[in-house]
Parts: sequence; C-alpha cells; structure tokens
Amino acid sequence: MLKSIVAALLLCSSWGTGYSENESQELALVVGTYTDTGSHGIYSLRFNQETGAYVLLDSLALVNPSYLTFGKDSRVFYAVSELGDKNASLNSVGFNAKTGQMRLLNTVATDGEDPCYVEVANRMALTANYSGGSLSTFVINRDGTLSKLKTRFEGHVGGPDSSRQGQAHIHCVKKMNDGYILASDFSADQLLAFRLDTADNVLKPRGVAGRLPLDSGPRHIITSRNGRLVYVMGELSGAVTVFQYHAGRVKLVQSVLSDSAFARGGADIHLTPDGRFLYASNRLKNDGLSIFQVLSNGKLRKVGYQRTGIHPRNFNITPNGRYLLAACRDSDMIQIFRIDKRSGMLEDTGRLINLPHPVCIQFAKR
Repeated sequence: MLKSIVAALLLCSSWGTGYSENESQELALVVGTYTDTGSHGIYSLRFNQETGAYVLLDSLALVNPSYLTFGKDSRVFYAVSELGDKNASLNSVGFNAKTGQMRLLNTVATDGEDPCYVEVANRMALTANYSGGSLSTFVINRDGTLSKLKTRFEGHVGGPDSSRQGQAHIHCVKKMNDGYILASDFSADQLLAFRLDTADNVLKPRGVAGRLPLDSGPRHIITSRNGRLVYVMGELSGAVTVFQYHAGRVKLVQSVLSDSAFARGGADIHLTPDGRFLYASNRLKNDGLSIFQVLSNGKLRKVGYQRTGIHPRNFNITPNGRYLLAACRDSDMIQIFRIDKRSGMLEDTGRLINLPHPVCIQFAKR
C-alpha cells in the first residue's frame, strides 16, 4: 500500500518529489487515518513550510489511529486506536524526525470505547473516549512507553438532543498553562476541570469549569497563547464559544456561528501562531472552513469561508503560519491552503496529499 501511494504521489506531483535546500524550513509530520478503506494506519511525511513541497516517508500499520499527539519532544508520539469494543487502545510510537521511521513501542487498553483524542501533560497521557463517555489516564514511563490504565473519570448527560446526547461522551482533553486540565463534556454542554498533581502524577477532578449554551455539543478546545482565553467548537450548534479563563474556571464571553448550514457537524478549531485569526471546520453540509479575525479583546468576527473537500474532520497550521493543511476524510486527501497573513483568507494551492481517510495531522516538535 505504501509503495503504491508513493508512486502515485511522485507521478502526479513534481512539486512533492524531494527535500528543500532550505533544511530549516523542513517539518516532519504524521497523519492518522481511519483504516476501513484500505489505509495502512499512520503515515509520516516531510513538508516544507516555506514552499509547500512534501515527500511521503514511511507508514505504520495500526487500526483506526484517528488522533495522535507528540510527547515532550519528537522522539515519541501517542496514537489512539478508535474502536468501539474492548480493543480500544492507546499506542506509544517511537519516531525518527529525520527519516520519518516509526516503531510501535507498546499498546494499552483505554477501558473506554472509541478513544478520539489524546493529550500529553507532564508525565501523563490522557484520552477522551467518545462512546465510553470517559477520560482515561496513563503514566508515561521514562522510555516513552505507557503504563496500564491508572484512573478513569466519567462524563455526564443533560443536553436536549436525545439522539446525540442521550449517553455521556467526552470528546477532547486540553492541558492549560497553569496545571489544570479541561475536558469537553459533550452530552452535558459543559467543560470539566481537573488538576494535575505533578508530584504524584495524579489527575484530580475539580468539578464543572463552565457551561456552554444548551445543544452546543462541545467538541474541540483551544487556548490563546497567553492562556487567558478558551475557544470551544460546538459540534451540534456549529458555533464557536469564547471564554475568559482563570484557575480552572471559564466565563462565557461570546458565541458566534461557524456552521451557517446548521448541519450539526462542527469539527476542528485552530488559531494561527500569531493569534490573529481562528479557523473552524464544518462537515456534513457546505463542507469547509470558517475564518474569524480575533479582535483585541479576544472576541471573534467572521470574515470569510473557504470550501474544502468532503468531511474536513481535522486540520493543522504550519508553525510559521504560512500554510493550512486540511484533512478531508471522505475525499481521501489533505488539501494545502496558503494563508494570507494580512486578511486571514485562504488560497487553495491546488496541491493535494492523497491518502486514504486522513483524519489527523500533527507536526513534530522542533
């Protein structure tokens, strides 16, 4: 499978056939996929954040690695296996950022079905288990491998949509600058707070951090660079909710619509590295990316919309803020957009990374 994908890329994309002469602009990245349509699992690439050129490097066989994240450096990353049974798991993967080579280190059960997000905080890995409605924690060993499940916390219900919020779902876990952890409690339209005890490497619950408007279905969480603002993408409402943040608590500032088609498929959310623009992806109808300007007070003003391929479940922005890469799952491709740093608008470069069912893009730390 890997050889055939590499051959196709080289035949169709002369701009993606090798490394740039400017090595300082070369980024290693890994892509997680769903493996129900023939994907091998995880793919590694090298991407030039100045020119947009790329080359495919390696692949690793893993079932449904739908979300992954790097540890404290680029030598190890952690990838979920999103499965709706006892085989749901979290994997530690050794990574060589220069060659793209990947090696499975170990696998542990999440004890929660369909893990869809993983976060690393200090010496702990945390998974959000969607169908399991729980948050699982694991100690990271000195060699980067994972211990067995340490603790698990349950989510809640209470939202008005009985078909989507009838059982608990945890969708995202996000570490804060001050040692707190926030989790999106999807079915209760709220954020949960936890405190990380770094001395004992234990996560302690601290109750409800704050509530979103009813029928939001909070999905992904991001923070401003100074940590004083929190932005949450609502999957059901299709709105981005803005909060002020302090010491494990949030205060609602604004809720602004991203999904004007009301498709109830809000997905991912990211800020540009300079914090001037925020993007939110929408699925199921009018698939694309909403573009927001971040005002001086942290509030958002919608300034544009960029259509994408089908089902942009995840996207990421290069560290220099020059390119946005959108993983369009059902189009079997990653689209490469150039970001206008003045306006925030996106220009479709026409360049595609063709991979089966891509759903997560992460750049290695430098």
